[in-house]
Amino acid sequence: MIRAVAERLVTSLLVILGSCILVFSILYLLPGDPVDSILDPSTATPEMIANLRHKLGVDQPFHVQFLNYFGNLLQGDFGKSLLNADPVLPKIWVNLPPTLALTLAGSAISVIIGVLLGVLSAIHRDKPIDIIARIVGLFGISMPTFWSGILLLLIFSIHLGWLPAMGSDGWKTLVLPSLTLGIVGAGFIVRMVRNSMLEVINEQFIVTLRSKGLSEKVIMYRHALRNALIPAITMIGMLMGEMLAGAVVSETVFSRQGIGRLIADAIMAKDLPVVQGVVLFSAIMYVIVNLLVDISYTFIDPRVRRSA
Repeated sequence: MIRAVAERLVTSLLVILGSCILVFSILYLLPGDPVDSILDPSTATPEMIANLRHKLGVDQPFHVQFLNYFGNLLQGDFGKSLLNADPVLPKIWVNLPPTLALTLAGSAISVIIGVLLGVLSAIHRDKPIDIIARIVGLFGISMPTFWSGILLLLIFSIHLGWLPAMGSDGWKTLVLPSLTLGIVGAGFIVRMVRNSMLEVINEQFIVTLRSKGLSEKVIMYRHALRNALIPAITMIGMLMGEMLAGAVVSETVFSRQGIGRLIADAIMAKDLPVVQGVVLFSAIMYVIVNLLVDISYTFIDPRVRRSA
């Protein structure tokens, strides 16, 4: 068990290293000069531009810049903003709680709706509840985040006036953004859980449990669901990472403060160190979530424990 967890941890560290290289390389190859975001090219002298490029280290070769950047990362330094020279990491920590609350709330909505409808859909196959669950799944998968956010905003805020349209203060401001993310995630989970449950229900061990006289509820919710949740847990872990990315749209639509809004503002201002830091931080969070999902397999499925 310890060896299996250690192997997954090493793999995750390699993925994070690859993410560092990829993020740095993409932003390095982007056209434009970060100095242009600080100095006005029409008034700055060549000496001023050269001094600033040397101060920022952008006049050095790629490998030197990357080694300096990676060395700073190991010390917890994600760089400094080009606009006001503020460290990037404190900016991320300040904006993380609202985004984390939004991601967790959206994930909870996705899991509750998705698992519940997926199980009911599989148990009551080809019945009205199955048709409703499949419509919800198709609706969630097909609906873009920005469109669903605007639709919920129009219905529940503008027309009905039940919930605030924007802001990040209080639980009421969290309802519509989390629903926006949760509905999309629920669509994927419904389909995944339904297909997994249908496969498990036809397994031989289910027939054996029925022959032993166990009630249908015990068979479905204790044995079948537990085996069917393995692919669903993988989907949930991936969706949490997707919701971190979807927070950019959701926080922009609902004017919420958070990491998504931070990176959107940084892109508009061409503040590349902030963009770089937020993207890398999100990638690290994504890897950590998937690592926890991998480790959870060993506790949920006994077959994985025996294999480990």
